[in-house]
Amino acid sequence: MVMPLHSEHELHNRRRSRNVGLGLVLLAFVALIFALTVVKVRQGNLMEAFDHQPRVSILPQEPAAATTEEERP
Repeated sequence: MVMPLHSEHELHNRRRSRNVGLGLVLLAFVALIFALTVVKVRQGNLMEAFDHQPRVSILPQEPAAATTEEERP
């Protein structure tokens, strides 16, 4: 009868299956974040960053300046 030199305990098998499951969940999370990032970058023309600058899209339109008597030729 031949006995293996190293036999794995049941605890190691359960721990390995939990680690594989957690690895798959983390991989799915990273893939989700990557996909959301790609979608946001492709729609870049719709984004306006918050960089402490006035946003042109929300500034009121200024009426055209009326010409005065001095400006006329």
